[in-house]
Amino acid sequence: MKTISIIGSTGSIGTQTLSVVAEHGDIEVCAISGGHNIDLLEEQIRKFSPRLASCADEEDAALLRGRLSDVEVDILSGMEGLIAVATADEADMVVTAVVGMLGIRPTVAAIQVGKDIALANKETLVCAGSIIMPMAEEYGVSILPVDSEHSAIFQSLQGNSMNRINRILLTASGGPFRGRSFDELSDVTIEDALAHPNWTMGKKITIDSATMMNKGLEVIEACHLFGVKSGNIEVVVHPQSIIHSAVEYADGSVIAQMGLADMRLPIQYALYYPRRRPLSGERLDLFDIGTLTFERPNLETFYGLALAFDAYEAGGNVCTVMNAANEFAVNEFLNGRIGFTDICRMVSDAMQDVDFIEEPSIEDIFETERLTLDFCRGWSK
Repeated sequence: MKTISIIGSTGSIGTQTLSVVAEHGDIEVCAISGGHNIDLLEEQIRKFSPRLASCADEEDAALLRGRLSDVEVDILSGMEGLIAVATADEADMVVTAVVGMLGIRPTVAAIQVGKDIALANKETLVCAGSIIMPMAEEYGVSILPVDSEHSAIFQSLQGNSMNRINRILLTASGGPFRGRSFDELSDVTIEDALAHPNWTMGKKITIDSATMMNKGLEVIEACHLFGVKSGNIEVVVHPQSIIHSAVEYADGSVIAQMGLADMRLPIQYALYYPRRRPLSGERLDLFDIGTLTFERPNLETFYGLALAFDAYEAGGNVCTVMNAANEFAVNEFLNGRIGFTDICRMVSDAMQDVDFIEEPSIEDIFETERLTLDFCRGWSK
């Protein structure tokens, strides 16, 4: 029986991971961490019986300890708790489903004690991919992608290790504002931006999808995961979200992975790799789908995608600046303090302002985040 720990168990990916675990019953959950949602965290602890849990802060932890006085579970909080969950002795694999740069330190700690990583935290590779990937190789650790697009690429690469990749075709739904001009986005509301046409996701990633910054983060992540340059990745807008991504090989052959929009599929593939297990749910019917369409992305309207290509090509700590500024800007938008089109404006300005570091360490990455957030706070006033 495989044993896993989950960082971010109360979020969208975390809850769907536990749904897969519950369906099959042959994976044990030894440790979980959530944020401030202690009601859901309590429910998960009672159902899955982890020996260790962590929440956002000590106040939440104290409340949870009181509620779970009848349960044998250690409850920690903060970064100490995240690292404890990531390095739990029993875990064979760590599912990193927390949002943001918060996932970097626990992922590093997990790798250093030899845990395989099911990676749903884009920011880990966006900001620290040049450190994380060599570290995983050094410690003999597998990093298995959970994002639907990266899982699709990973699946399309199976059995082809000896063949050269010509291009990666990274698909994008286009989000809720596909087809609009930049000017038409000036009055977008929070509700509009959260109404994704295909996927059910957390708020932050849904806003990133609406700006197409999410696709930019995925480009950078794919470069690190699959050892390709950004010039070998083509973003293809595919509104139906049936082809989740594809790989073109040297002979021109294209292998793609297809399926309905269900995040449990890539989650399960990572948990059971290389085996495929049955999974409940609707099956893809191409007769019902009828037509698949493809478009080029509009980089003038959704220039967050263009910023990501620029950040990767610039190298150094620029991807960290871009990511930290985007996290801050999305939060400002969700709290009604800036407009939708201000998100990418803030990111672009931060990329120009924060000092460049050519070969950042992990500590440099977090210092870059601090400087970027200082800039963003001043920008939004």
